[in-house]
Amino acid sequence: MSERKYVLTASAAQQKLKRMSLEIAESLSGQTGELYLMGVQQSGMIIAEEMARLLGILLNKPIKTIAVQLNKQKPADVVLSEKLELNGANIVLIDDVTNSGKTLLYALKPLLDAYPQSIQTLVLVERMHKQFPVKPDFVGLSIATAQEEHIQVETEGGKILGAYVL
Repeated sequence: MSERKYVLTASAAQQKLKRMSLEIAESLSGQTGELYLMGVQQSGMIIAEEMARLLGILLNKPIKTIAVQLNKQKPADVVLSEKLELNGANIVLIDDVTNSGKTLLYALKPLLDAYPQSIQTLVLVERMHKQFPVKPDFVGLSIATAQEEHIQVETEGGKILGAYVL
């Protein structure tokens, strides 16, 4: 097996998450309404849990994490881990890596029947291969890759170990 080519170490990923938590806290200052962090399963949910911990230090409001389940190749059905009242809420949709924008676009599907106060998107790593009109609001690392390359966010025990190119 060849050596992994890391683009983010665990400590660099943690620094990116801290910076993004500050950006989110600033963007939500003065906003009322619940804060829901919606993590796309699996790695997106780990990032959402860590963002909830970081934002809990910065914001004086309840923060709830919700899992978003969908097939990333054929995202016909999008399921939230629980049914919530999203009207008037502030929502941050979180995924590990964005490539074409398709996953983030389809993950927004359950929100179309609600009237949230705000919807923002966050990704740890953004690749530059947009095919859908979704640009993340908060990005940990923006990286240019070849179309055939993939970025894998490595996690273990609810922690982010880093991200590498496949």
